[in-house]
Parts: sequence; C-alpha cells; structure tokens
Amino acid sequence: MFLISTAYAQTAAPAASSGDNSFLFIMIPMFVIMYFVMIRPQQKRAKEQKALIAGVAKGDEVVTVGGIIGRITKLGESSVHIETGANVELQIQRSAIVQILPKGTLK
Repeated sequence: MFLISTAYAQTAAPAASSGDNSFLFIMIPMFVIMYFVMIRPQQKRAKEQKALIAGVAKGDEVVTVGGIIGRITKLGESSVHIETGANVELQIQRSAIVQILPKGTLK
C-alpha cells in the first residue's frame, strides 16, 4: 500500500466568459456581409424581373428562358402568346420572359 499515493480532488477553474463575446463579434459582421453580397442583389434582380414582366405589351419582341425569340401577339393574366415564325404561335408563361428586345430586332 505504500506505493499508491493519495489523490486529492481539485476545484474546477472558473469558466472564461470572453469566448461568448468573440463569437458575437465574428457572427454579426458575417451576417452583414452575407446580406450585402447575397440577399440584397437577389432581391434587386427579383424586383427588376417583376417590373419587366408587368411591363410587357402586345407587339414587344421578347426572349424566353429557353432562348426562343418572338413577338407578343396576345396577353393573358398568367400567359403570353408569342409568334416565332410564319403561322407559328407559342403560349408561354409570363415568368418565362427574360428580356425585351429593341423594336425591329425581328424581321
């Protein structure tokens, strides 16, 4: 028994509270950067797209998501009819319009 020494319990060291503050100092700027780099530009693009779709009129020349170019012949509430060639008319959703071309682009 004389080879085994007596073990004494030690009291726990006080927890450092500076770790909590440093976490906040890192996370808050991270969210601010994410807002200006990702969220704000996406909201701006969505607003521009909504204005573009609301502003289409009969006779406008448009490009669709699939790359189809045509002239608007009829407007519906959620759909648009575009003429892509001689006697070829397609019905597409308004949200599929990506760009309005300048007048006279199509011949």
